[in-house]
Amino acid sequence: MKLSFALLLAPTAAFVPAARHAGTASTTLRAGSDEYVVAVLGDLHIDPRKMEDYGTGRSHFLPIFDEAKSDGKGVSVVSLGDLGESKNCDHNPESDSELFAGTTQCHEMAAEFLGSFDVPYDVVGGNHDLEGLDEFETDEENLNTYLKSHGKETPQFCREVADKTLLVGMGSTLFRDAVYTSHEVTIDQEQIDWFENLVKTHPADEGWKVFVFTHAPPNGSGLRVLQENHVVNGCCWLNHSNEKQCQKFIELVREHRCIKAWFSGHFHLGQDYQDSITFPTVDPKEGPYPNRGSCVFAQTSVMRAGTSRDGRQQSRLIRGNADGFEICTVDHQKDGKIRLDATITFKGNSNEVGIYAHDDESYEHDKYFKVYQPCAGDKLHPPDEGFKRYNSDGNINPFDIEMDTIAWWYMSCGRALGMLNGNLIEYDSSTLAPLGLVVGADELVGKKIGVINSGLDADTCEMLFEEEEGMEGADCAALAGDIREQAVVLLDKDGLVTVVQPNEDGSYWRKIVRNKMVRMKEVRRVKAAKLWAADLMDLDDENDANVVSSWGPYTTTSGTAKKTSVPGLTAPSAL
Repeated sequence: MKLSFALLLAPTAAFVPAARHAGTASTTLRAGSDEYVVAVLGDLHIDPRKMEDYGTGRSHFLPIFDEAKSDGKGVSVVSLGDLGESKNCDHNPESDSELFAGTTQCHEMAAEFLGSFDVPYDVVGGNHDLEGLDEFETDEENLNTYLKSHGKETPQFCREVADKTLLVGMGSTLFRDAVYTSHEVTIDQEQIDWFENLVKTHPADEGWKVFVFTHAPPNGSGLRVLQENHVVNGCCWLNHSNEKQCQKFIELVREHRCIKAWFSGHFHLGQDYQDSITFPTVDPKEGPYPNRGSCVFAQTSVMRAGTSRDGRQQSRLIRGNADGFEICTVDHQKDGKIRLDATITFKGNSNEVGIYAHDDESYEHDKYFKVYQPCAGDKLHPPDEGFKRYNSDGNINPFDIEMDTIAWWYMSCGRALGMLNGNLIEYDSSTLAPLGLVVGADELVGKKIGVINSGLDADTCEMLFEEEEGMEGADCAALAGDIREQAVVLLDKDGLVTVVQPNEDGSYWRKIVRNKMVRMKEVRRVKAAKLWAADLMDLDDENDANVVSSWGPYTTTSGTAKKTSVPGLTAPSAL
């Protein structure tokens, strides 16, 4: 059964479907004016049963586009992905469990909606856009349907919306084949190489200006993130679990001043917070230099009420010309009211100055969404008050951990660790953006944490290794290396000491969540075991069967990692 966006809209919002206006991937489309208007739509998560908000949101943009087109301005729409709802939406009569996201129906309906704005549109893939698990066997098959539906040749796109002003997007290409969580937004290496070549061949000193669009933001953007979801699960940033690729995007931003703005969605948070927009530089009186090149980063909210995490329903509007651009909010809860959020003025080709147009407009409950991020300072500013310094012995003295403890430090290897809401978190050593959970609050609150030297002198090392089976004759100097060896230790009230070991690659944050395909199979195995046990033991309810899982380093089928304790070892036994 094919669903039509036009038929699902309320009668007052009906429209005549327009011709397909998707961009042609990596082909640059020419423009004739230096003035432009661009609508940026956050996570749509279309549910065919709940279409009213989409018709309303569309109606807010049509007058803006009509006026811009009559003035001869370049006009475009960019969707930041996650096009369909990740639930069963009663869309398939043959299945009551199929998710709508990622299906052919989902992408065709999204293409019809985006094409209905009657201006060129482009889209980047989000972490749910290849989630057609029942319809497609592979990511490649799913990706091909996504591309075909939107008239795209490749996951990336480039469109010249105004003279020497490029709209550039990159999309996620993994779901089933994700190494860790399927909800990490993964830009493949081919797209990264394409993007690097694009910014190299369109330099700022030749007048080029590049606006980038991805579903998730890059590490180093400084945008507000969700600790209870994206931080702990390792899916905040582009290519979050791949350290080299994760850092690559901010490195390109710092190196190439043609990158003027970067828009993202993913978090379903509104645009009323000042840290929903971050500037490339700040007044030295306000804090350290953020080292974000010449790029403004902007978070984009959502259009439909049921998809918002903080109650907002908003989209972004970019209005620009050769001298700079404005970032605005189109508020879908206020009849499409346009609010100026920031004005960015170009200072030559390699610099820009941004000014916030209003104060932070957050609610009391919005504090939940605020994540502490350490500040290392610079030549003019000391590190923030949470920075822990080593004592004369090269150790960090044990200190008490409570839910509100703020503390962070660098390990000798350069890794950065710190406390956040009772959790031990690893931060990126360059940007100090949160990377992931190391020790959960369930295991840590009420204990002490410290850092001690763990390296051994040559004589002691040789003596110990001779007694350790399999380590006879080990070269202590080679094992120790040139970096001082350390141990992160936890101490409880009963005197039990726990050593927090790093991962094999030297990182500390725990990549706990596997991809969704693996977890779905695990859930099915547990369900089958419950049915089997209930039948074997004549139980009335399968849920009365006492079934636990046993596997490698993993302890749960959950897609959200909030605990690191091991029942029976570092926490009371669950049995």
